[in-house]
Amino acid sequence: MNEAHDFSLVALFLQADIVVKAVMLALAAASLAVWAILLDKTFRLRRLRRDMAAFDAAGRAGHGGALEAGLGRQVLQAGAALRFDPDEDRLTRKERLRETMRLALGDAMRPLETGLPFLATVGSSGPFIGLFGTVWGIMNSFTAIARSNNTSLAVVAPGIAEALLATAIGLAAAIPAVMAYNRFVVAGARLRGDGQAAIARLADALSEARRAPAMAGD
Repeated sequence: MNEAHDFSLVALFLQADIVVKAVMLALAAASLAVWAILLDKTFRLRRLRRDMAAFDAAGRAGHGGALEAGLGRQVLQAGAALRFDPDEDRLTRKERLRETMRLALGDAMRPLETGLPFLATVGSSGPFIGLFGTVWGIMNSFTAIARSNNTSLAVVAPGIAEALLATAIGLAAAIPAVMAYNRFVVAGARLRGDGQAAIARLADALSEARRAPAMAGD
């Protein structure tokens, strides 16, 4: 009687070809990195949403005095540090303020965007890398079958199962990566839009405030 083959995940990995093992390990490492990025970006997104809500409220109120920290304060400080020519007209002053604060907004949101290219790469290439491991494993299985001249399911199944495990790991890495990438790209675009709307309101108010002392001096 033939000994039953062990089909546990650990056994399938240990019995796989060295190339298939390398593919599995690479995909497992990529999967861990995806989850690490996902958790990090989730916490960052939560904090940015709180900061953006306060910044948007300040923009609607036309001042940023209530902002003590966070994204909004960083953007306002960039605008406050801008130096103006006394002869500048209000429109030029407002456009310069808006552009300066937009650049500061981009810098403040950059931590949310780091890691997204890696998510996109894993999401697009993970299944194909896993498929490569599967094809390689199946080729080895058929080679072994040809050598043994035995085509019974008991001989074929273990090698195919080992090969298919690579595709499963590839999908396990790619699916969360694609979902996380889409989520953070959409959330980042919405936050950036909200920030630019608040900047437009604040730039209008701040340019008028900067202009008033100059007029009074005249």
